[in-house]
Amino acid sequence: MVENQENKLFDNLSKITETESDSISSDKIFVKFDGSLLGLIQAADVEWKTVQEIFTLKNGYTPSKSKPEYWENGDVPWFRMEDIRTNGHILSDAIQKCHHTGIKGQLFSAGSIIMATTATIGEHAMITVDYMSNQQFTNFTIKEEYRELLDDKFIFYYFYVLDDVAKNNLNQSSMPSVQMDALKKADFPIPSLEIQQKVVEILDKMTDYVTELTAELTLRQKQYSFYRDQLLTFPSQSDSDESLLVRWMTIDGIAKKVSSGGTPKTGTKEYYDGEIPWLRTQEINFGEIWDTGVKITEAGVKNSSAKWIPENCVIVAMYGATVGKIGINKIPLTTNQACANIEVDEEQVDYRYVFHYLTNQYEYIKSLGTGSQTNINAQIIKNLKIAVPPLKLQSKIVKILDKFQALTADVSGLLPEEIALRQKQYAYYREQLLTFSANSAKASH
Repeated sequence: MVENQENKLFDNLSKITETESDSISSDKIFVKFDGSLLGLIQAADVEWKTVQEIFTLKNGYTPSKSKPEYWENGDVPWFRMEDIRTNGHILSDAIQKCHHTGIKGQLFSAGSIIMATTATIGEHAMITVDYMSNQQFTNFTIKEEYRELLDDKFIFYYFYVLDDVAKNNLNQSSMPSVQMDALKKADFPIPSLEIQQKVVEILDKMTDYVTELTAELTLRQKQYSFYRDQLLTFPSQSDSDESLLVRWMTIDGIAKKVSSGGTPKTGTKEYYDGEIPWLRTQEINFGEIWDTGVKITEAGVKNSSAKWIPENCVIVAMYGATVGKIGINKIPLTTNQACANIEVDEEQVDYRYVFHYLTNQYEYIKSLGTGSQTNINAQIIKNLKIAVPPLKLQSKIVKILDKFQALTADVSGLLPEEIALRQKQYAYYREQLLTFSANSAKASH
């Protein structure tokens, strides 16, 4: 009965990974662009005004920090550059709030644009609530007579053009700032609302693509973590059914050998630039290792503690920023002293099962570190507990987790390339869509 339930679980998970594989390997969503629509937009009739004609410009400010009552129980979103860096360019809440008693005059109204005009020049965001900002930002609030003529999102997108105007008109001083007269006199187009909405629709699609791709990666990572946790969680006592017999052992108990390496003396030329792969912990990142960034010589091996390990060892980073990360060497290589190299006993464990199991224990392994760099040592690794089910069950677990890892790696590999490509496409078409032919005279300055 238990074995039938177990087989059903694995069958269901296998179907999930096959379905996910199909969805990942299919063509990605590409934003298709109608060239005739671009021509229509660029040729549209446009009324041109200056920035100062359309917007009221006013700097933000910081309520006195010496008055705690201005900051305790804050009820007014107070925006800083940190908000843009953390939460993007369309903001509905601020990381920090001030109290309304500390505000001079009126709040800036929802739909206003904040633009950094000192320090980090030319970063902007649209704020969707009434708010206050600090003095790094100039706040652009649309005048009442233009509210019915301009779409909020169109304004937001056109401010990317004004970002460049700001960056190209700076006061020369130790603290860079924008020449506000030039920014105020910059031209701002008012095409028909229909044209504005077409521009917004296209640029929204391009923006959404990157968001969807990032969400897809996050979903794959969550799925992988969830199923890994489910598959690698065992009862502390063995089930009576022999098919689920689990032994609790130490890493030392399932290993032929646990070793670390060494570093040939730096600065000795004859020890480096050889042909022997030499692994450092910064190259360990929960995956397979097929090459190393540094190669050493036979002399480097002989005159140091660096030593060869066979392929398919499970390697744990013991020092520094990568402590607790896991890898598998797919080629024979040497390592430095910060690597704990586990050569597993194949009669007891599948090396990929050990890899997945320790990957699932990453946060716990990290927590065992000591000292300012939270280092661990080989003895800590040897003493780690590991659940050891029968090899047949290990193989089933490995098959499923390998699939999920491959799916996640596939999306992770695509993500930077896809985002870079889409951002270039986005920047190009944003410029094209916001460049209008001179069908009507630009605003006189």
